[in-house]
Amino acid sequence: PLNWGLEAWKWQRLARHLEPRHSYWRSLRAVLVGLTLGFATPNRVGDYAARILELHARRRLDAVGAVFLGRYAQLVATVLAGGAGLLYFLLRFYLSGYPAAQAGVLLAATVLAALTLLPLYRSRLLLAVLGLVKPLQRFRRYLAIMPTYPARELHAALGISGLRYGVFCGQFLLLLHAYGVRTPLGPAVAAVAGTFLFKSLVPSLNALADVGVRELSATHLFGLLGQPALPVLSASLSLWVINIALPSALGLLWLPGLRVLREQRSR
Repeated sequence: PLNWGLEAWKWQRLARHLEPRHSYWRSLRAVLVGLTLGFATPNRVGDYAARILELHARRRLDAVGAVFLGRYAQLVATVLAGGAGLLYFLLRFYLSGYPAAQAGVLLAATVLAALTLLPLYRSRLLLAVLGLVKPLQRFRRYLAIMPTYPARELHAALGISGLRYGVFCGQFLLLLHAYGVRTPLGPAVAAVAGTFLFKSLVPSLNALADVGVRELSATHLFGLLGQPALPVLSASLSLWVINIALPSALGLLWLPGLRVLREQRSR
């Protein structure tokens, strides 16, 4: 799907900071193999591992920070859009008629958005905070590469993350329409954004466990809009099959080509 092509493009840009000749096809292989490995690993850590192991051995430590940077950029896009979506539901369904509470929520959302962007563009501050907390100090060396990325690469990572997020939303909206959900576009986008935010914030055991979180969130938010659960559930499950199950199967075919496995075979 297009969204994983965009993810591969983002990873290529981040990986080229470590290996200038890193190709798009290597990035795409790492992304799809990562989906396969992440399908069965806790919190989908296999996704990180595949990208790291595709790089040369001497750059794999730095790759941890690069992978984190890419994933965090995606989280920023999800939090910003999802926060706006949840604001719609809070202001319309829960805080209607309470202007003071609405103002407080809007202020809190603005502060949260700024704080979410801070680690992306001020990663030295993040490293300083990690250095102050003893249990977290061991992570500093893995993220030390982050401040070396120029602002244009950070903008690009965030922009591609936004494009990928837009593709996800568009797919979900089209599937909802195909299954007969008829909701005005604005509220539907807010519900989709809120669904993705809940899914991103709740830890999951593996890719299979993601299914329940997204479906529960989607049926609740669209239920507030007066939509029945079954078509929403069907659309959400179809989205999972298209974006997780099928690409994971494709990544299984590319698994033998992972760099670390090629290196072992050549010894």
